[in-house]
Amino acid sequence: MENCIFCQIVKGDIPAKKIYEDDYYLAFLSLGPASPGHTIVIPKKHTATFIELEPQESADLIKVVQRLAKEIKERLKADAFNLGLNNGEIAGQVIPHVHWHIIPRYKNDTLVHWGVDEQAKDQMDEVLAKLVSL
Repeated sequence: MENCIFCQIVKGDIPAKKIYEDDYYLAFLSLGPASPGHTIVIPKKHTATFIELEPQESADLIKVVQRLAKEIKERLKADAFNLGLNNGEIAGQVIPHVHWHIIPRYKNDTLVHWGVDEQAKDQMDEVLAKLVSL
């Protein structure tokens, strides 16, 4: 896609600090890192959201994410890491090209953890009824 920043990175039109690349996937350091080593992993083929990927594409992508997360944690001596996938604008997806975030976590870092939504807790039975037969 012509005006997709990630597609422009794939084509080499925009520079990126690449840490991994194969025929199908690319990983580079985030331009807006949440922590040292914050990495973005993308398929080279433009796909807007995770659910639009073919099943084999999503499986292959998550294998790359898993391998890179392990290496990043070890090489940067991180204590842990978060994986993030924002799927859709309301979920915080700013760039409409599927991408995983690998965010190394360090003891005493200042990154925020998710809290509990009490209203969501109250709706658990209703939600379960809608999802139980997946």
